[in-house]
Amino acid sequence: MKKYILDLTVKSVEAIGGRYALLRLTDDKPLPEMMPGQFVEVRVDGSPGTFLRRPISINQVSVPDNELWLLVAAVGDGTRWIAASQPGDRLNCVLPLGRGFTLPEQPGGHYLLVGGGVGVAPLLYLGHRMREMGVKPTFLLGARSAQDLLMIDHFRPLGRVLVTTEDGSLGERGFVTNHSVLGAERFDRIYTCGPKPMMMAVAHYARHTDTDCEVSLENMMACGLGACLCCVENTTEGNICVCKEGPVLNIKKLLWPL
Repeated sequence: MKKYILDLTVKSVEAIGGRYALLRLTDDKPLPEMMPGQFVEVRVDGSPGTFLRRPISINQVSVPDNELWLLVAAVGDGTRWIAASQPGDRLNCVLPLGRGFTLPEQPGGHYLLVGGGVGVAPLLYLGHRMREMGVKPTFLLGARSAQDLLMIDHFRPLGRVLVTTEDGSLGERGFVTNHSVLGAERFDRIYTCGPKPMMMAVAHYARHTDTDCEVSLENMMACGLGACLCCVENTTEGNICVCKEGPVLNIKKLLWPL
């Protein structure tokens, strides 16, 4: 898929959950085609100590509005600068990067999308594309508390939404892999993104139930093009650059101890 370097205009910024920001970006020309699970590298111009671009998952693409959504967790100087953007600002972005999720081949089917924390970001666009194809996915979203759940109202129109919180303030108490749906139902495929321990637990469940599963890795990615080698992951096919061969990988390729 062709890559572009674009100066996108910040259309709006919405603060979410204290340290998160939802940026809606647009351009004078139609945005290029992007796939669920791909990401964007954003140049940071206003942080003297930040020299490398920051990888941000594609949260949503609205073709009618010509918008690209980025859900940004403000955890360091670079992401704090991006999250502090104002409407009218311009962000230099390289996109779309990486390989995304495998979409269903036909309508129907039983698919589970599992997200934790800001890892829910790429699952929104995935769910949106599934609904366009006639697939109604099940979302399983986890967080520490109800206040930490992100964009839940955006997921509800796309499919069934199940929730776990560690403190029990919403949904079932515990981690996503403790949810009762995993014991009651079987799925054709599981997609997951979030903290690595959570993804490993989901992958463990998938392997032991013989369920096809794709994970979106969050290795450190600086260049996004496979040149800097800081995102290397050892797999059944040898060492690969996650930014180029991923970030989405089938668990069959991973050497995780499951």
